[in-house]
Amino acid sequence: MADAMGNSFLIVVLPLYIASENINGSFFGLTESLITGLILGVFGLITSFSQPFTGRLSDKVGKRKAFVLLGLIIFTFANFAYSFAHTYWILMAVRMAQGIAAAFTITSSLVLVSEVSVKSTRGNNMGVYNSFRLIGFGLGPLGSGILVENGPYEVPVFGSINGFVASFCVAAFAALLSAILVYFFVSDPDDIEPSDRKMNIRILSKTKGKLLDPIFALALATLVMSFGFSLLAPIETKTNERLSQGAFMFSLEFSALIAALAIAQPIVGKASDKYGRRIFIIIGLICLIPIVLSEGLTTEPWQMITARALQGISAAMVFAPSLALAGDLAEKGQSGSQLSVVTMAFGLGISLGSFVSGYAVRFGYVFPFLAGSILAGIGLLIVISQVPKNIEENT
Repeated sequence: MADAMGNSFLIVVLPLYIASENINGSFFGLTESLITGLILGVFGLITSFSQPFTGRLSDKVGKRKAFVLLGLIIFTFANFAYSFAHTYWILMAVRMAQGIAAAFTITSSLVLVSEVSVKSTRGNNMGVYNSFRLIGFGLGPLGSGILVENGPYEVPVFGSINGFVASFCVAAFAALLSAILVYFFVSDPDDIEPSDRKMNIRILSKTKGKLLDPIFALALATLVMSFGFSLLAPIETKTNERLSQGAFMFSLEFSALIAALAIAQPIVGKASDKYGRRIFIIIGLICLIPIVLSEGLTTEPWQMITARALQGISAAMVFAPSLALAGDLAEKGQSGSQLSVVTMAFGLGISLGSFVSGYAVRFGYVFPFLAGSILAGIGLLIVISQVPKNIEENT
């Protein structure tokens, strides 16, 4: 939760920081919206493609805690480094460092949750874990919006600092606090041993009549779900103009999705332990199709808040059951590498959403959300056709 709060501080702050007088220079002559999308999105791109390797390495070593700690330490320094970033190039480099840090923490944390769970409780445990992360992720934008709007601040010894620097310092402290908590209160499971098995990540299915491996299909469903998460952040300034609002109201809209997702996930996760995972994933994707599109049609802040909250509830039906089902299917000694496919897809979806939103908005405000709606429909078709109905009975 502390780690996620620190990282989400930057979701609201970075677009405003990029648009401020603190940043100078150019970046290949690109527009501000596209540069913002690239800087926000490169995080997910780096962490996504790194996760299978860090996951496999944690399988080989048989230790998860050390990887989580390493990532959090990198996060601490990277979050603080934004205070000294005054060009697009430096911002991009710091964001890439954050992506590498996340590759160490995300997969190892989720595998730990999966390894201390049994099948009958895995959905609930994944929901609880993700909810605490999301509580932090939701609190971050609220806190950063307040800090930016009410700066500058007088700090003993350091003198006056603006709202941006204050946000970066709080984000760094949150990552440091998270590292301290993990060091003292988290232990690796006693029954997990180093694995010398080769990485076994499948794309194609071994089951006759199916094209995609079920874990890979779940990863694609997760990707289209997370794609819709990040459509709003790169177009923050355009959203504020369209809805006639400031940074704090935008942070409320952004956090509405996270709050709804955090509340719904433990409920959905526990229900998926009892009633099965697949049905919740299908319902969630069906709901995402009209809800994501509606965000591009909003004209009032309350409409955006409502749509984002409904998107969070729908995403909860996809996220926790997908992670739990992937954990059910993961082979012994391959948990890190195989679960990393789903976590990689989540980060890749965030990244692609940022890229697409920053580019597609030039054609009209609704176009990024139309893309998210279409992808949700594609994800629905993939789950229906490639994830067997009786998959829980075969695990």
